[in-house]
Amino acid sequence: MADEQLQGRVALITGGTRGIGLATAKRLTKAGAVVVVCGRSAVDLPEGIHFMACDVRDADAVKKMVADITEKFGGVDILVNNAGGSPPAIAATASPRFSERVIALNLLAPLHCCQAVYPHMHAHGGAIVNIASVSAKRPSPGTAVYAAGKAGLVALTNSLAHEWGPNIRLNSIIVGYIETENTEATYGNDAEQQAISKNIAAGRLGKGNEIAEAVLFLVSDAASYVTGAELAVHGGGESPPFLDILSEHAGS
Repeated sequence: MADEQLQGRVALITGGTRGIGLATAKRLTKAGAVVVVCGRSAVDLPEGIHFMACDVRDADAVKKMVADITEKFGGVDILVNNAGGSPPAIAATASPRFSERVIALNLLAPLHCCQAVYPHMHAHGGAIVNIASVSAKRPSPGTAVYAAGKAGLVALTNSLAHEWGPNIRLNSIIVGYIETENTEATYGNDAEQQAISKNIAAGRLGKGNEIAEAVLFLVSDAASYVTGAELAVHGGGESPPFLDILSEHAGS
C-alpha cells in the first residue's frame, strides 16, 4: 500500500535492478512514485517498477532514455544516481582503459544523467540523490580510482546544488558496508564479515532498505531545505586502527 509521499512524481534510479538500487526502487514505489530503473540488461522486477535498458556511461544513450521516460511519463522529477562500483585494482599497474571506465561509471555517468534531467527539473523542480561511498572520505588502497570517482561525485553534488538551486536540490549519501546479493563476494565469509562489523560503531553491516529510507527522506518534501548535504549512512563509521594499537600498548 502506497504512503503517497511521492504521489505524482516520476523517479529514475540507475543501477536499480539489484542491491541498493532495487531496494530504493521498491521504497519509492511504495511511496507513490512512478519508478523507472535502468541497467544494461533486463531482469525480472517487482510489479510496478519499469525498466529501460541503458549504459549510463554513454551520454547519448542517457539522453534518449530520459526522452523516452518524458514521452511516456511526462518527465523525471527524482533522479537517484546509484550505478557504480569497481573491482579491486592496484593503481601502479591499472591500465588507462580500466581507470577511464571506472571514472566514467562513478563520476561521468551521474553527470550525464543530471544533465539529461536538468531541463525538466529546472522548469518544474526536482531532487537528485547521488550515491557515494565511505571510500570518498578515507584512504581506499586497492580501489584508488573508484575512491577518486566517488570523491569527485560528492564535489560535483555540492557544486551543482549551488549552480542549479533553488529549483533543483542535490544531495549525496555516504554509504558504508551494506549487505546485498553479493555480500560474501564483497566482504568475505561470515567470519570476515563479523570482523568488519566489530569495527563499525553500529556493530553490523547495513541493509539496502536503510539506504532506501535515506533516499526517500532526501527526495521528499520533508527535506525541502536540505541541499548540498553529505548524509553519512554508514553505521557510525569505522574505528581508527591507531586506537587498537594504543590499547595493545596500554595493556602490555
